[in-house]
This record gives sequence, structure tokens and C-alpha cells, in this order.
Amino acid sequence: MPNNETEIASLGEFGLIDRLTRDFPIVNASTGKGVGDDAAVLEYGSREILVTTDLLLEGIHFDVRYVPLKHLGYKAAVVNFSDIYAMNGQPRQITVSIGVSARFTVEHIEAIYSGIRLACEIYGVDLVGGDTSASASGLVISITCIGEGEKGKIVYRDGAHDTDLLCVSGDLGAAYMGLQLLERENSVAAASGTADFQPDFAGKEYILERQLKPEARKDIIEALSKAGITPTSMMDVSDGLSSELLHICKASKAGCRVYEDKIPIDYQTACQAEEFNMNLVTAALNGGEDYELLFTVSLTEHDRVKALPGVSIIGYITKPELGCALVTRDGQELPLKAQGWNAFAAQKDA
Repeated sequence: MPNNETEIASLGEFGLIDRLTRDFPIVNASTGKGVGDDAAVLEYGSREILVTTDLLLEGIHFDVRYVPLKHLGYKAAVVNFSDIYAMNGQPRQITVSIGVSARFTVEHIEAIYSGIRLACEIYGVDLVGGDTSASASGLVISITCIGEGEKGKIVYRDGAHDTDLLCVSGDLGAAYMGLQLLERENSVAAASGTADFQPDFAGKEYILERQLKPEARKDIIEALSKAGITPTSMMDVSDGLSSELLHICKASKAGCRVYEDKIPIDYQTACQAEEFNMNLVTAALNGGEDYELLFTVSLTEHDRVKALPGVSIIGYITKPELGCALVTRDGQELPLKAQGWNAFAAQKDA
């Protein structure tokens, strides 16, 4: 590579997006929000239309050696729904584009679509179009989701204010530990040299499901609405809690403090981290693929948000000059670093 050219991995996914899209001006009045959030916002009358898209590549985002194709289809749809919920909206339609190599049969593709269909049935979303193509590099799935939200109630990343509470739904790190378990058992199976190798997943069903069949937190959006709470900022946890916290703080021009002992972690996640001799908090901060909702609310909402089932208050927003830090159990403050998933760095390391 010439000395004056930039490696993609040095920018990371979001840095690359910023660089590629910074010279695209908004020319249509209907474009309410372009690049830079979980979904784009298009303004048409009294409703606001949300649009998001995700691309999944074999060997980068999934491994068909241990990911059932029906689960893959379900997950591909749900991660798009999650982006719409992260804007405080409702997913309504999807288009599905798929590229397949010659080693996949019609039955394989039907299995993927059966997972997509199940996701659509559960979340009330319509499949309205897409495209199919041959692929020279394995399986490629691209899904675009269209949603809607009430005018004035769409939630962006840039609305957090000093003293706002930091909240997260569910628990963190389980999907990452599920991935570590699957990769270990796949390696053991390959080393065994036998076709009938059976991994022992007893007692680890939760972390496996969190990786293979995640759910979008529609229930949390409904609970917030019922409680009369509109978050000041929000996004879903796809690349890791630390990365998402930094995104919100950068967009909101703010700092934050998140408390180590307040981060919600499931028992199975803790047990698996111990088995792998991995730092549990590091897994929860940087693992990614949890698809929980990270959001901020005004300090005045403390009692109401604390009463919501499945929601934890993990810290608060500060003035920007205080920076972003993790407060450890012994009171130390460690700078937060974006160490979550970076596809281009992963590709470089492969």
C-alpha cells in the first residue's frame, strides 16, 4: 500500500462512514436525519419514517458451521428491528437481498427465510421486496427495515444532557460468551476428527440463545411509553456497551460515569467467563451483539424508570470536560475505550 493511503482498519467502521458520507449534503426537505444514527428519519406529514439497513457476510458476521440457518434468518431480521426500536419507533416492513454461492441449495435458502418469516410474525413486520444474486464469496444477507414513529417522539443519540441517568435494558455480555462457547466447541469438533462429535451445552442454553437468536426490545419501548417516559437519547447495544456510550457522549457533546457494580450480568455469563478465565466486566463492556437498549432519561424520571422491570440505572451523564469513565468497585475511574466489534480490524487480524 502506498505510504500516503489510509488503511480502513485505522478508521474503524464509524470513522469510515463519517469520511465517506461527510460531503453528501441534504437536498430534500423530507430528509429529517441522514447518516449518523441507528436509522435515517424521513418526514412525511404527521408521521416520521425510519429506515435502516444491515449487511451480514459469511466469515465476517457469522459462521455457518455452527449457526443454524433458520436462526441466522431470524437474527438478520431482528437486528434491523432493534435499530428501529432504538429510535423509539416501530418496524413495519423489510426488504431482503441475498447472495448465495453454489454450495447452498434451495432448502438452505428456505431455512433462512423461515427464520425471517418467524421474526416477521412475532414482531408484526411485512416482507415487501428484495433481491437475489449469485455470490462468489459465500452467503451474503442484506436487510433494509422501514419503520415509523410519532413526530416529536423520535429519539436520537445526541439528546443526552448533564445529570441525565444512564440506563440499559436486560443484561450484557451473554451473547459474547455464547459466541466464545460456540467457537471453542467448533474447534474441539474439528480437532476430534469425528463426524458424530456432540458438544455439551447443558446449562448454557441462555448464552447460546443470546448469540444465536437475540430479541429486539420492543417490550422496553412499550414499557417506556406506558410509563410516560421519553428518553433523551438512545441506541441499541450492538458493538459493545463502551462503544455505544462513547457514541452517545460524542453525539451529545457530553461525558459520562458508568459504575462497574451496576452493569447487569447474567449468572450463566459469569460462570462462562470464569470457565474461560476471562474478565467478566470486559466481556460486558466490549462483547457486543446484546441488542439491549442503552438510553438516557432526565434525573427527574429516576423513580419512574427505576420501577420499570428489566431496566438498570448504570450511571449518569456529565459535562464534556469530565470525559467518559468507568468507576470501578473500589472507586477508581478508568477511561472508557471503544474496544467493541470492529469488522475491519477483525479482517486485518485474520
